[in-house]
Parts: sequence; C-alpha cells; structure tokens
Amino acid sequence: MDLKEAILRFLEYCELDRNLSLKTVKMYGYYLNFFQTWLLLKNQRSKIKDQSESEKIKVNEKDYDVEKITEEMIRGFRLYLSHNYKNPYKGELKRQTQNYFLVALRSFFKYLTRQKLKVISPEMIELGKTRDRNLRHLTKEQMQRLFQAVETSDIIGIRNRTILEVLFSTGLRVSELVGLNRDQVNLRTCEFGVIGKGGKARVVFLSKNAKDWLQKYFDKRNDPYRPLFLRYSGPKANDELNDEKQRLSVRSIERMIEKYRVMAGIPIRIGPHILRHSYATDLLYNGADIRSVQEMLGHKNIATTQIYTHITNARLKDVHEKFHSGNK
Repeated sequence: MDLKEAILRFLEYCELDRNLSLKTVKMYGYYLNFFQTWLLLKNQRSKIKDQSESEKIKVNEKDYDVEKITEEMIRGFRLYLSHNYKNPYKGELKRQTQNYFLVALRSFFKYLTRQKLKVISPEMIELGKTRDRNLRHLTKEQMQRLFQAVETSDIIGIRNRTILEVLFSTGLRVSELVGLNRDQVNLRTCEFGVIGKGGKARVVFLSKNAKDWLQKYFDKRNDPYRPLFLRYSGPKANDELNDEKQRLSVRSIERMIEKYRVMAGIPIRIGPHILRHSYATDLLYNGADIRSVQEMLGHKNIATTQIYTHITNARLKDVHEKFHSGNK
C-alpha cells in the first residue's frame, strides 16, 4: 500500500472508529504528511543532487510503499528532527515536540499492523527521553496583580476580568472556554459540565469571585447571542452575524492576557494555559489530593497530573517538620 493512501485510511480510522477529535486527527495528518515529505525527498535526493529546490519532486507525483519503510529510515527521521529541522517560527524542535511526530508514527504503524500489512513493529519506534517539564505558574500575588490590571468601567473590561476569574476558578482550557454558551453555565449551583480532550466529560466549579463577575457580565448584556463570551470589535452587528461570528476567539483571549500581563508587571510571558497551571498548583498547594485534581483537570492518566507535584515541593518541608520524630 502506498504511504499516501495508508495515511488517508488511518486518518479516517481515527475519526470514524476511534472517534478522536477533529483537531487531533488534523495534527496526526500534519505529522504523518511531514514524514511522507521527508521520506520522499530523502529517497530522491541522490537523483537530484544538482537540482535547485524548486525543481525537487512534488509529494503528489510519487509515493512510497509502507512495507518498504525500515527502522533505519525511522532513525534517520529522528535524527533529522533532532539535528537538522528548524521550525520557521520557533526554531529547533524541543524533545517533547519531536516525540509528537513519533507518537503519530507509532499509532500509524499499529493501525497498519492490524490491517495485516508487513510493516515494522510499532514497538521499535521508541520515544526520546524528556526532561522534567519546568511548568510556569503565577503566584497568588501575581494573580491579584493580573486581576487588578483590568479596568472594569465598561462591558469589555467586565468581560475580560470575568474571563480571567473563570479560567483561574475552573482550570478550563481556553478552547473549552470559548466554546461555552450562556445556557451551559449554572450560576445557582456554581458548577457545569464540559467536554474536553478526547470527548472526556467533566464537571468544573465556579468560585464565589468567578460567580460574582459572571453575574456582573450577564447583567450588562442585552444581546440575543448564545456564546458565553462575545467579541465587541470588528464588523458591526447585522443580520449576517450569527452566534458563531459573535463568539470571542482563542487568539483574542491570548492577546488580552498578554496585554494585562505587561500592565501587571509580570516578567514571564503567560497565556491562558498558565492560568490552568496556576489553578492546579493552587489546589495542590492548599491540600487537594492529586486524584481530585486529575478529575477536575480532565486528565485521562494520573501521570499527566503528576507533572504538577514538583511545584508543590515547598510543602514537603512543612510535612517533614511536623511529622518527623527528629523534630519532636
């Protein structure tokens, strides 16, 4: 089977049979097509050494048999990602990013194996060892400065303050936040359900502050639109503007948080996900158990949540002083 056809069948399998999100399927497609491009160019390089870049083969002109892909080719691809490839915007790939390509390849070859094709064993594609992630989060004092940087004299300021409060209160991913509608949020019970990565459902909770700011925002709105957070710039409202065109975008929230980060004098660059890290850290630091935090973050595996535990190591000294017999 040709590589291009195999990739298409695999992506269809991911969408229809595994029911993965369209975003995940799209990223799998990106990683595998990147590999296909690299493989075809590598295979033809000896034939076109003297040709200019514009004369090199087009990916669609030829293809490669998946059963001819060897472990040595995979290793060559790993070396290319590690030593040669540079993202035009972000530069060299971090080890974790390199692993995303390998995870996609491993899933791809698992699928081909189940299709009875004689391909390399997916177990032979090993992920590179990564260092512990140095997660950034905001301290309580920094969070207060971020909140206070928002001028709340108009509806835009109230909306922005509400967004910050809700992100910190719930630990929502920004993509989950922008997808919410007003009727999904229950201010009476201060809790509501969301569907996260991989279609995993979970319940999130509003703090008193987040509830109060949401109520202020709702009181200021007199529009018919369903989205929880609206944009107030761009084209003026008319009959052609439906709910989705009025919905605030992820990019708008990222820009908004960066603006207030600068105003608050916070030295590290942050984004919506830093507020999610700060949410998890705040819970753990104040005594929440890691299983509960896992559930509230919507992590499928506890190992994902454990990346936060080293942040709370400052509490270990207090535990040692309180419980170790040598301190009695």
